[in-house]
Amino acid sequence: MKKLIVLLIVAGCCIARVDAQTLPDRKDVLTTMIRVNDYFMKKYADSTKPSHVGVVRPSNIWTRSVYYEGLMALHQIYPKEEYYQYALDWAEFHQWGLRNGNATRNADDQCCGQIYIDLYKLSPASEKIRNIKTCMDMLVNTPQSDDWSWIDAIQMGMPVLAKLGELSGDSRYFEKMYQLYAFTRNNHGVKGLYNPEEGLWWRDADFLPPYKESNGKNCYWSRGNGWVYAALTRVLAISPVDEIHRAEYLADFSAMSEALKNCQREDGFWNVSLHNPNNFGGKEATGTSLFVYGMAWGISHNILDRDTYLPVLLKAWNALVKDAVHDNGFLGWVQGTGKEPKDSQPVTYHKAPNFEDFGVGCFLLGASEMYKLQ
Repeated sequence: MKKLIVLLIVAGCCIARVDAQTLPDRKDVLTTMIRVNDYFMKKYADSTKPSHVGVVRPSNIWTRSVYYEGLMALHQIYPKEEYYQYALDWAEFHQWGLRNGNATRNADDQCCGQIYIDLYKLSPASEKIRNIKTCMDMLVNTPQSDDWSWIDAIQMGMPVLAKLGELSGDSRYFEKMYQLYAFTRNNHGVKGLYNPEEGLWWRDADFLPPYKESNGKNCYWSRGNGWVYAALTRVLAISPVDEIHRAEYLADFSAMSEALKNCQREDGFWNVSLHNPNNFGGKEATGTSLFVYGMAWGISHNILDRDTYLPVLLKAWNALVKDAVHDNGFLGWVQGTGKEPKDSQPVTYHKAPNFEDFGVGCFLLGASEMYKLQ
């Protein structure tokens, strides 16, 4: 009798383990992506219209560019003509240009180049990438490597260089990318914005020690770390396997994954302050979406151990779908623009952020990798 009870307990544990790691149905993932994207495209039907948050900003700013990163990820798995045309109209309206011209060193302005390159690959024409190539060639051919003084810039600019390197086969793009990344990692603020002891990044030099959270811990902003995590994901996905700095990117990606796993909330989300749930603690969708993006990709490509990370990933994805996505496709729990936990608060289920575009983009990126997960 005792043996039978033990066997039943073991069997029950195995069943629970399988259930806990059951992947969502791909049709459901795609349906959710379409619903979230349709909400945005219907609300912002004119892709060329500038934003009016405080001041007028053209629609090729970084917030909209991140949305189009997500849209192109959706288009890759569900190539609907409407999605392609929405992106093409936007790019053509801006004449494939950057917000502050070809001489800008600001990565926020360069982010749109990721989409221009994606559109070029679908239908090559030199004018599509002439401006972004001119801008990035300027970076390659000048000695400065301190341009990325805030970690958001890593996501805005790093994949552009990787995409041009992939497209051209020119290793100079990969080398310049590493120089910029390494300076931000190891030198900004004297010792760099990455803390290898904790596997996480300070958003910029303002948050380096002696700055501390109210609980005495380092301040690691969720979305800032999400930007770095997403950038590493995008770069690793396309960089050659023999690229000489790839091992360093993989090491940072793995260390970040471990750190993020250890500070996930019980409900599946991550707090805006990764190490202090009391500093505007609560659900937040953008950082969570970017962590889903990286973890799903890492599991798919056997970089992250499936048994270790799949429960973390599924917990996060299920939380986003259940608690952030409204029936009409509106995405709740999105922290608006800023650089730290207190910015754009309060973050709630019903409140629309000051910019809706980048939150949708983050979600679509995460969902696209959930869809691909085997």
